[in-house]
Amino acid sequence: MRETIIDFEFTVEQNILRETVRKMMDKIATPAYITRHDRAQSFPHELYDAWADMGLLRMPFPEDYGGLGGNAIDMMIIAEEISRKSYDFYASYSAGVFSAYAILRKGSEAQKKQWLPRFFAGDIKLSTSMSEPDAGSDVGAMRTHAVRDGDAWIINGQKLWATQAGEAGNVICLYVKTDTQAHYRQGLSLFLVPNDTPGVECRKLDLLGRSSVGTYEVFLKDVRVLHDQLVGSENKGWECLLAGLQYERLTTAAGYYGCSQTVIDTALAYAKDRKQFGRPIGANQVIAHMFADMQTEVDAARLLTWRAAWMLSKGQDALREISMAKLMGSETYVKTASAAMQILGGYGYNMEFDMQRLFRDSRSVTIGAGTSQMQRNLIAGLMGLKVQ
Repeated sequence: MRETIIDFEFTVEQNILRETVRKMMDKIATPAYITRHDRAQSFPHELYDAWADMGLLRMPFPEDYGGLGGNAIDMMIIAEEISRKSYDFYASYSAGVFSAYAILRKGSEAQKKQWLPRFFAGDIKLSTSMSEPDAGSDVGAMRTHAVRDGDAWIINGQKLWATQAGEAGNVICLYVKTDTQAHYRQGLSLFLVPNDTPGVECRKLDLLGRSSVGTYEVFLKDVRVLHDQLVGSENKGWECLLAGLQYERLTTAAGYYGCSQTVIDTALAYAKDRKQFGRPIGANQVIAHMFADMQTEVDAARLLTWRAAWMLSKGQDALREISMAKLMGSETYVKTASAAMQILGGYGYNMEFDMQRLFRDSRSVTIGAGTSQMQRNLIAGLMGLKVQ
């Protein structure tokens, strides 16, 4: 009988990576630092610069282009460690890395040489903008369009829910229609548009949570971009979109369980210290069982993500497994944050304590990067069911 080996160990290098990222995050992203940026709705520049200095922006890219050649498991480790401080911080990291990944996979050699070194050095930021007021999960409803004008394109339209789009030095990876008559899979294109291009206006939205990195509405009026800012080729934007989608959703799932673990750790410290009727509240069976359930679900989300990361690192298609990890991870974060608020009682509701931020941030994760409903449709479809 053939021996089957299931190895849950990280390599020495991956353990060093985890320890290094955690120490850096502990040093810079202190509780006071996180609170300050959350309340001021200000971008964590010191943290972003540290990611660039450590080479974290280079991680999943080939060495031929100045990258570190990291795999899916390396990215999962980074996602978990950054998200343990704030999912909003990780949103900034992932927005740039996976926008750059689309350039790597579908851009020309000239584009790779022009944009990737600047991104790796932290000289520019990158973000992706696809959603619109009437086009979220329904990409086919996209109205923003580009029209050819000689050696340039003229873009008009509006984007919404664009993470980091208005931050200084940001280049928007903008998905638009270049053939309004074709199916969106054949009529979509990707352009690289610096946010200070004439005709681009970014308006920061006032959201319930995830305030520091910023989510924007983007208005585009007669925005002129050169043809060499088109990634891939005309009407090939759908391929660009898919280029790093599995990678992005995988690490997003790792970010969710990183946040969930912080929720548990924070609530557990409180439950061990807070006394009612002469004993810690964690000694009450009803509270203890809440923690047992929460930790079990977080570990289940973690294991689903590890399995998907392992498959992706082996070059296997893992769309179903990644969708399951994303679904489980996001819903677990929402569930644990809600339970932890109940455990902390009034202290959880108090803006002086961190739990309220974790709770507020959690409410976005079953919506962003593909809603829970869309994940269920996708998983069911991959099981052979025709979902209407």
